[in-house]
Amino acid sequence: MSIINNIIVSVVQLMPKPVVRFFSNRYIAGDHLNDAVRMTKELNKKGIYSTIDVLGEAITTKEEAINAHSQCLAVLEVIHKEKLMSNLSIKPTQMALQIDFDFCVKQVRELCTKAREYGTFVRLDMEDATTTDDILRLHRILRSEFDNVGVVIQSYLRRTVRDIEEQKDIALNYRLCKGIYIEAEEIAFKGREEIQENYLLSLRKMFEVGAYVGIATHDIYLIEGAKKIINEMKVDASRYEFQMLLGVKEDLRDQLNAEGFKVRIYVPFGKDWYKYSIRRLKENPQVAGHIVKNIFSLN
Repeated sequence: MSIINNIIVSVVQLMPKPVVRFFSNRYIAGDHLNDAVRMTKELNKKGIYSTIDVLGEAITTKEEAINAHSQCLAVLEVIHKEKLMSNLSIKPTQMALQIDFDFCVKQVRELCTKAREYGTFVRLDMEDATTTDDILRLHRILRSEFDNVGVVIQSYLRRTVRDIEEQKDIALNYRLCKGIYIEAEEIAFKGREEIQENYLLSLRKMFEVGAYVGIATHDIYLIEGAKKIINEMKVDASRYEFQMLLGVKEDLRDQLNAEGFKVRIYVPFGKDWYKYSIRRLKENPQVAGHIVKNIFSLN
């Protein structure tokens, strides 16, 4: 099946942009910030939170990073102005992580300062394994100054439990996800069951060190496993939430919300939707199978 999905990914990249856009629409709020605001308001009406992400992490110059920084400031301002139940997610590489680390720290520090002023939160997304050390370093620096910043941890990396243990000396706020970047077997688990096992082990470790956790998954097995850990460890509801992607398993999202769990949806927007869509297909080829199903289900 993975071979078939990879073939499909290659075919999808040859499709006209309007076709790709048609299938990516449900996963992206739109091109503009007001699209993300509209989507967030729709979610908020249901009691569901959001985290807004500005697409376009593939930057090569400081000028691009400064522009991305300005867009993120605009997100924070509109969250405050519109009183949205939302926070901001950023890609550290979008803030120049791989161009100038100190400049990246300066940029993200300004975002965290503004977010603190507005009473909201900044999430540092995790990217491919070449950036893991620098993102965790960035997180440690900022966490020494701010309590409204957190980081993403990926359970498919073999280092994850060790990273959680090494960071237990600082107040922590995690988003725990499986991870979607294609990494070498030496550093990443490949089997579904071993990734699931490490996810639940990582979640347990996060609760043990006193962290707040965004349990980010669409996997029923992991959601039920998380509920069991929460009940077993008697974790207070103020220390976790469930997180999902926009447009994915909305019935499960609504079910968790109806059960009284805090739910947050990742809401990306921006004109770089095409690169984002293709990149996600490359990193997670099985998604391509859903596109084919959608094609053949059209009347």
